[in-house]
Amino acid sequence: MDLERRQKKREKNFKKKGKVYDYLVVGSGLYGAVFAREMENAGKRCLVLEKRPHVGGNIYTEETDGIHVHKYGAHIFHTSDVAVWNYVKNYAPFNNFINSPIAVYKDELYNLPFNMNTFSKLWGVRTPAEAKAKIAEQIADLNITEPQNLEEQALSLVGTDVYEKLIKGYTEKQWGRDCKDLPAFIIKRLPLRFTYNNNYFNDKYQGIPVGGYTQIIENLLDGIDVKTNTDFFKYKKKYKNFKKVVFTGMIDEYFDYKLGHLEYRTVRFETERVEEESYQGNAVVNYTDREVPYTRIIEHKYFEPEKEAAQPKEYTIISKEYSTEWKPGMEPYYPVNDEKNSKLYEAYQELAGKEKNVIFGGRLGQYKYYDMDKVIAAALAEAKKELKK
Repeated sequence: MDLERRQKKREKNFKKKGKVYDYLVVGSGLYGAVFAREMENAGKRCLVLEKRPHVGGNIYTEETDGIHVHKYGAHIFHTSDVAVWNYVKNYAPFNNFINSPIAVYKDELYNLPFNMNTFSKLWGVRTPAEAKAKIAEQIADLNITEPQNLEEQALSLVGTDVYEKLIKGYTEKQWGRDCKDLPAFIIKRLPLRFTYNNNYFNDKYQGIPVGGYTQIIENLLDGIDVKTNTDFFKYKKKYKNFKKVVFTGMIDEYFDYKLGHLEYRTVRFETERVEEESYQGNAVVNYTDREVPYTRIIEHKYFEPEKEAAQPKEYTIISKEYSTEWKPGMEPYYPVNDEKNSKLYEAYQELAGKEKNVIFGGRLGQYKYYDMDKVIAAALAEAKKELKK
């Protein structure tokens, strides 16, 4: 069944009078969709509200000119949790895409993550011992014993060259702040890989769903009542036909910002069709110098290389990503987990603890950065906990 027919069926089901729901799930991203699926499987009734015109949250993909476009930024599934891997494969087949990004610094090109290919390009070294010696020499020359900010923390971990060319500019664009003005604890470690391995992740299971991510959410929500284009805060004033709320939006918005705004970073995308067979030859290319305004360029068709190989196209679709400060009305993407915001979130957590019939989940509801597999695991754990009550 196509997406439009599924949505019409949901709207028709929703209009049936007299329904009382066990759970009102706010948000149709991974957390909300997985939780709703588990509840429905257990015989509970759920209504999912989504303020966007489509389901899927930030993992939503749409087909444009035969290419699946990651509308809200690239999402690459990776996990070492076999239970989560087996679970998600129930809802879509996956290819074996391996993320091997490239970094561009001025007119120089480097492999990511930081590995022997990177170090060889930087210093002309060939062996792990040579690379380790070079990094240790640079760290020793800096004489940083107690890092006071992110810059000093990064320098004390990887030395001058890696920091200046591959971390500093990119980080400052991501956060909108000078590295000297960011707290040291943001970077706990920086992975240095002393092998010639360009696989960005170490996880055992990796890939992209064949046909895009949207089908995962569609399949999870199959048979569940969903209302799109619906603002929870307007809806809840009119309807009371639910027993419990699962809220995956911004926790500070739920409480009407009564303690103040938590800070977020948002991302602006410039997506365009380019009349070239290949624009950059790779799915992900990071731009690590501060002078380039965007953080990276995504070339979407390379997320499904098997599809491109079978049906080559003489055009491509790219997205440039610009990280900016979040303001009310914008889409929040990344929580700013510095000391000030962490304390404010703890205060909101106290308020949340008093809401006996509300579950706060997901990246925005729990104000933390979540990889997709961790979101799924958290939703499954919460559903299991609910069903034991």
